[in-house]
Amino acid sequence: MLWIRENLSTIIICIVLLASVFAVIVHLVRNKKKGKSSCGCGCENCPMGGSCHKEN
Repeated sequence: MLWIRENLSTIIICIVLLASVFAVIVHLVRNKKKGKSSCGCGCENCPMGGSCHKEN
C-alpha cells in the first residue's frame, strides 16, 4: 500500500494516458469500418486514392 500511495499521481496519469490512447484507437477503427479516410482530407487529390479504396 505504501508504494501505491507514493506513486498515486504517476498511476493516475498513466491511466488517463491509456484511456486516451484507447479512445483514439476506437475512433480510428470506427472510422475505418465506416469507410472514412484516416487522413481526413479525402481521396480526390491523393496519388494513392485508387489503391487504398478498391471498389467491390
